[in-house]
Order: sequence, then C-alpha cells, then structure tokens
Amino acid sequence: MAIRPSPGPAAWDPFRHRAFTLLWAATVVSNIGTGMNTVGAGWLMTTLAPDPLTVALVQVATTAPAFLLALPSGALADIFDRRKLLLAVNAAMALVAAVLAVLVGLGRMNAVLLLCFTFLLGAGAAFITPAWLAIVPQLVPRAILGPAIALNSMGVNVSRAIGPAVAGALIVWLGFAAPFTGNALSFLVIVAALAWWRPAAAAGSALPAEGLGEALRNGLRYALHSAPLRAALVRGVAFFLSASAYWALLPVIAKTSLGGGASLYGVLMGCVGAGAVLGALLLPRVQPRLGPDGTVTAGSLGTALVLAAFSLIANPYAAAAASLLAGVSWIFVLSSLQVAAQLALPNWVRARGLSLFLTLFFGTMALGSVIWGLIASEHGVDEALLIAAGLALLTLAATWRVRVGQGEALDLAPSMHWPAPLVRLDTPQERGPVMTMIQYHIEPAAVATFLTLMAEQAQARRRLGAVHWWIMEDVTAPGLYVEYFVEGTWLSHLRHHERVSGADRLLQGRIWALHRGPQPPLVRHLLAPPAVGTGTG
Repeated sequence: MAIRPSPGPAAWDPFRHRAFTLLWAATVVSNIGTGMNTVGAGWLMTTLAPDPLTVALVQVATTAPAFLLALPSGALADIFDRRKLLLAVNAAMALVAAVLAVLVGLGRMNAVLLLCFTFLLGAGAAFITPAWLAIVPQLVPRAILGPAIALNSMGVNVSRAIGPAVAGALIVWLGFAAPFTGNALSFLVIVAALAWWRPAAAAGSALPAEGLGEALRNGLRYALHSAPLRAALVRGVAFFLSASAYWALLPVIAKTSLGGGASLYGVLMGCVGAGAVLGALLLPRVQPRLGPDGTVTAGSLGTALVLAAFSLIANPYAAAAASLLAGVSWIFVLSSLQVAAQLALPNWVRARGLSLFLTLFFGTMALGSVIWGLIASEHGVDEALLIAAGLALLTLAATWRVRVGQGEALDLAPSMHWPAPLVRLDTPQERGPVMTMIQYHIEPAAVATFLTLMAEQAQARRRLGAVHWWIMEDVTAPGLYVEYFVEGTWLSHLRHHERVSGADRLLQGRIWALHRGPQPPLVRHLLAPPAVGTGTG
C-alpha cells in the first residue's frame, strides 16, 4: 500500500492566532493605503509635469529606497527592538503622508516636492519591511510559518487590487488630496495594532549592542557561510531574473500583442492577484507533497510556460488564464523561498538575512526589467518573452542541485552550552584579535569522518564571527589535530558564545565523539598583547 504524505497545516491556520490576525489585517489596510498613494502620486504627476520621464520617476522614487536601504534597515531591525522600530517609523510615515495630503489639498504641491515625499515614504517602507518579515515567527508557531507567509503575500496582492481602484474613485469623487489622506489614516491603523501587540519578552544580552557597520559585516558573513540561506538566495536570483519579464512587459502585451487598453491591463493584473490568492490557498496542500524544492521547481516551470504562452497567444481570455497561472506560480516560488530564508536564520540575524533577500529581489527585478525592455525594443515583445522562457528553464537546470529548504530541520535557537571562558588577564571587550585553539586526538580510521565534519564546523565558526579558521595535524604526534579560529575582538568571541545554536551543539557532539583520550578536547584562548604604550591594544 502506498504511503500517503501527511497533510500539512491548513491555509487558514495562522488566523487562529490573534496577534497574527490583527497585524495581518492592519497590514492589508496599510498596503491599500500605499496603493492609493502610488496611484494618486502617478496621476497627480501627470497634471504637474506630464513628461513621461518625470511620471516614471514616481515609480523610481517609490522602489529605489527598497534596494538602497534594505541592508542597513535589516541591521537596525536586528539591533533595536523591532516593535518599537515599527511603531516609530509608521508614526513618522503617517506624519509625512498627512503633510503631503495637506499640501495637495492646498494646491501647494509641485513635481519636485512630490518626488521628495514619495521618496520619503519609500524609504520608510524600506525600513519597516525587514522588521515586518522578521516578526512573523513571533506571531505563529514554526509549523505554520509557511501558511503565514503565504497569507502575507496574499494580503499584498489583495491590497494591490483594491488600493488603485479605491484611489481612482476617490480622485473622481473628492479630488487629488483624498488618496493621500487615506494613506495617512492607514498608517494610524498599523500604529494602533502595534500599540496593542505585546510580544513575549525575548532573552536579553548582557553584551553591548552591535554598531551598524559591525552588524552589516556580521550579517553578510552569516549569509556567505550559511548553505541553506545561500540556496534560497541563489534560487531567488535565478527565478526573478526571468520572471521580471512578465511584470515589465505586461502593459505592452496588453496594448500591442492583445490590442487592448488600460481596462484589459487592469483585468490581467487582477487575474495575477486572483492567481496569487489561489496559490496561497493551494500551497498548504501542494508543499507537503512536493517539498519546498519541488514547489519552487513547479512554480518556475509554470512561469516559463506563462512566458512562452504570452509570446504565442493573441486571445484576451487565454491571456487571462495565463495570468492566473502566473499568480499561482509566483506565490509558489516567492512564499517557498521566503520560508526557506526564514528557517535558515536565527533570530539575532533574521532581519539582516531577510533584507539581503529583499535587496537581491528588488535588484534582480529591476535589472531584469531593463534587460527585457531592451530586448523587446530591439527584437520584439514575443522574442523577448521566448528568450525569458528559455532562460527560466536554463537557470532551473543550472541550479538543480541547489536545494531549497535545507534549514527546516535545523535548531537555530541559542543553545548556551558553551561555558563562559575562564579569564585571568584583564580583558577589555575591545581588545583583540582572539585565537581559540582546540586539540583533538583522532584514531586513523576516523580521520576521514573527522575532517568532513570539521569542514562543516569551519562554516559554523565563520557564520558566528571567525575571520580565519584552520585545522592542522601535529607532525610530532600523528593523530593530534589542532583547530584554530580567530575573531576580531574579545567582544566578538563573547557574542560567539551567545549565538551558538542547537544545530552547532549537535555538530560539536559528533566531532567530540571521535576524540580519544582521558580528557575532553583541550580548549585554549589566546589574546593578542596590548599595544606598547596603551592598556587595551
């Protein structure tokens, strides 16, 4: 008898958790306000400065901050209390949106001012997005993180469909100031929800907070040496580069290939949103059967099919069906990659890892849009879509061995199993560098296994702050191996102690089980002497 896969969590399970439900609803309202603001700014610019380039700059001012500021905003979200950061930034954005609405209502707005206000709101969005993503694991249990992320993506698509329609109606009924006023009020909904939410207090650190530069370096170092996170990032870049063709060329497809107008474009965008909602509902049933890697593959194949279909079809109904598939495929890939990134990150670096994902997402989408626009201008829209479909298949084949979802089984919570280092010297926290040496006695038959495990250990050491790592054998005592790793300061080493995870503890246990001797492996800490003439080095 065939064994059926166990059913996964239901799509609506996250709504059983009150905090998630309230914050999700508030986020949807805020995103509707953002959509209203975007449409209002675009239409207003056509009256202030109807030059196409100036109108296009509204979109640039909206999205450029997400690419430019994602990494530092992720670092700040890991350094400071995320709830307080979200409260402060959303309150500031409410004020900016309110001033914008007043100036528009008084007729004091001009093109330059509108671009400045749009950039400020885009910068605010860039600062809150990594923090929003990072708090999702605080709102729902780990087992339903996937449906929660899918529902968040679904909420974005619902907002994308509602916001522009509401903005258009408000402009007609009440004037240009109305959508900006609605946006300001939507931020107050978020502020109220955050003021109500009281997350459980996290275990604090006795160590001083990282500086911004140090936090950025540590975040990039973690990403570089985390195989599960690298897999999500690589598969994301491979997918977004080709998928950007659909988003970039859809207006041209509606107008030239299908002979339609703005209404048809709106219908196709609506079908994409409906497909995303459908995909979010299907995901809890699909992913337990295909796994995260198989779900990304299915979404990538679906996107390649959509791109190829749009290069061949000229029927609006067929185009609507293809757009529906595009939405399903998009949510399959985006949600699976976000879950993979979330599960690959411990809490201390979560916002930084997710901000790197966002940076690559926006950067790849922008780069891809330029590439496909140039190809379509030179060779035609149909040719560009076929090339994009071929690239989707090519990158899927090229990244076939890059497996998504490697972090699902990892326990990345702090294990706190390392004893505090015994210190006899006066060791100011800024003194360094620090070298840690660990001696292992390994039987010849176990050397191959030991060295394989030590390669994993090297990545773990580097993820948590080591700038150099070696494993060496004593030439005078065969079988005596010495592991060395170097960290910049004594404070960096103390942070290493705090951040060692349950997965690191399991790996260390496997390595120490190979050690032979009457005592555990000998651990020594060596500190560079202070510089001459100073007390701290």
